[in-house]
Amino acid sequence: MSTDVSANDANVEEREQPQPIAARLIVGFIAGFIGTITFHQGTLAWVYHEGLVDRAPWSLTPVPPLGVPALVSLAFWGGVWGMALIFLLPRTPWRASYWVRAFLLGAILPSLVAWFLVAPLKGQPMLGGGQLAGIIMPLLLNGAWGLGTALFIQILLGLHGRVWRAV
Repeated sequence: MSTDVSANDANVEEREQPQPIAARLIVGFIAGFIGTITFHQGTLAWVYHEGLVDRAPWSLTPVPPLGVPALVSLAFWGGVWGMALIFLLPRTPWRASYWVRAFLLGAILPSLVAWFLVAPLKGQPMLGGGQLAGIIMPLLLNGAWGLGTALFIQILLGLHGRVWRAV
């Protein structure tokens, strides 16, 4: 009889826990959101301080179409990208390949979308108008975002595992 109760308890616990894919999407979103606010904008603060760009970090200027602060909009999209990144990274964070892939995926994928999809939709020239800064800065900022997001993914996955084991 105790075996049946244990089996039923295990089934209830499995049903109550979120599906791994849903949990990973949530972790990816949160990591990408936080990675934007810290690593992307922190790197922007550094290059802004050095006089390499005119755009100030952590901007709260409302942006269309919803009028939300630019930082919130950027962090939201960082979260969306984080949901993709969590599935594209290897599950071996202790290897250099994890961090190299995080930087490269972060640098390349969002930059390509920004250059060839977002810029034309906003009436801006593709590929940063061919200016070196318009090519290098997105790669640097988004690469930093990729590293930060990868770090926060590992932190959150570690916390997630501890939380679910404690419940």
